[in-house]
Amino acid sequence: MKIVIGCDPNAQKEKEELIKFIESKGYGEVTDYGSEDPIYANVAFKVAEAVAAEKFDRGILICGTGIGMSIAANKVKGAYAALVTDYYSAQRARLSNDANIICMGAFTTGVKEREFMTTEFLTNEFVPGCGSQPKVDAFVHYDEER
Repeated sequence: MKIVIGCDPNAQKEKEELIKFIESKGYGEVTDYGSEDPIYANVAFKVAEAVAAEKFDRGILICGTGIGMSIAANKVKGAYAALVTDYYSAQRARLSNDANIICMGAFTTGVKEREFMTTEFLTNEFVPGCGSQPKVDAFVHYDEER
């Protein structure tokens, strides 16, 4: 799996920890899109554009709360970013919503929470034809029409 990750300057340490975790678990190849830009939206756009263009399978974004990253990433057509706050929301982001990006907070979650959320996001797959398919189809169709 090809994974792209980015953050704002406040989450540099958390991003580096997460990269080490992903690599240690063998979840995939990680590309770091940086953290130097104080305008987190710029990093979110770059990550979201790369995922939407299918250069990467999944994306991870981290800022203070994850809220701003999720808002910015979701402006990109084809990017489906979910703000996750616990392992269950990360799991459902994939299983029920086919999210291709997760956003999380460096200030609102701990190291182990971020690891659990990342594991759920990277190890679960959306099942085409499942009960959530019509819901996912609705937002994908809307996205394609704009």
